[in-house]
Amino acid sequence: MDKVFIRGLKVQTTIGFYDWEKQIKQGLVFDLEMGWNIKPAAQNDELAKTLDYAAVSEEVSVFANANPVDLLETLAERLAKHLIVQYQLPWLKLTIHKPTAVHDADSVGVQIERSADDFGVSVSPLCGTVN
Repeated sequence: MDKVFIRGLKVQTTIGFYDWEKQIKQGLVFDLEMGWNIKPAAQNDELAKTLDYAAVSEEVSVFANANPVDLLETLAERLAKHLIVQYQLPWLKLTIHKPTAVHDADSVGVQIERSADDFGVSVSPLCGTVN
């Protein structure tokens, strides 16, 4: 399966368990790999048949800010489902980094992989098939 990726997407949002964290915006960094069949777009150089990574990037930021949660795990699971449904993705690997969470670490975070099947989503043949 082909992949479209976004690496190092920086989003300022409210996330955290502690009361002080709920009062501030913190920086998260998102890495996404999304299964997508690029052949239809490449065949005739058609933008309309691509996965619009700019739109996906904006959607990640909007979703993270519209759905504040305590845990990165919760954000990852909900965001994965949202993106798979919204963009009819057959597969998604999502990493969320919280670089300021542990003083002596460059970053901490979570990484998940989900498929359309995990959420009962049927994927268009244009997008490819779930592996």
